[in-house]
Amino acid sequence: MNIFRAALLALLCSAPLAQAGAPARVVGLGGPITEIVYALGAGERLVGADASSIYPPEALKLPKVGYYRSFSIEGVASLKPDLVLASEDSGPPQALEQLRRLGSPVVVLPSAPNAQALEQRIMGVARALDIEARGAALLQKIQAELQAVQPGAAKPRVLLISSHTGKLQGAGDDTAAAAMLQLLGATNVLAGQRGYKPLSAEAAMALRPEVIVTGNMSVQASGGVEAFLAQPGLAATPAAKSRRVVVMDDLLLLGFGPRLPEALRQLQMGFTGKAR
Repeated sequence: MNIFRAALLALLCSAPLAQAGAPARVVGLGGPITEIVYALGAGERLVGADASSIYPPEALKLPKVGYYRSFSIEGVASLKPDLVLASEDSGPPQALEQLRRLGSPVVVLPSAPNAQALEQRIMGVARALDIEARGAALLQKIQAELQAVQPGAAKPRVLLISSHTGKLQGAGDDTAAAAMLQLLGATNVLAGQRGYKPLSAEAAMALRPEVIVTGNMSVQASGGVEAFLAQPGLAATPAAKSRRVVVMDDLLLLGFGPRLPEALRQLQMGFTGKAR
């Protein structure tokens, strides 16, 4: 985690100077971006966000402009933002350009699930809001907490699952959840696969995971933990038989945001516990 310090210095030296007058009407496109604004103590500046902005609870009360990958240009423009903070996955690209043509400054931030991109997200938001000192303080806090999280001796075989759409999808490499497993020294049974892909019942059984990790929305869509584990393919796995399933807040699991240390701690505790 020592790259935090070097990357922070590089960002502070290379980023452009903030414009006069801090933005007062901000729209967040991407749950992790919106969460960072709140973590920096600037939530009162948000006048809208996309549908993936579900944390903290205050974010749920903001006017919504659709999903960040296909947001409503009219919805954003109607909020009269003087700044739009967007994940690089926001779009389509022409929609962001249209916002610029309408006069809304747009700052695009990296979305990769790694420590360097997390630093860039935090400092990018902080500089855009003209609160760089808060960004630096938040990074230092995250760094200290991450250093306190040490990989455990156990290296469980973990299956990362999403099923809130009614179909099993497994997470491979280049996902936030897989990146967290790597930080903890756990084994992703779908390593080698890129991103989320459909997972058949036969494939799930063959992977024989010792632990299953999923989000609250997938469990709720299934009707609870017991129904989730009873799904074809999962029910026969060692993880389901021993009820070793870790259920997390979806943005905590998928966001790789300022609550990263908390996410790692929850995963670690779940690796040795059981479902309730």
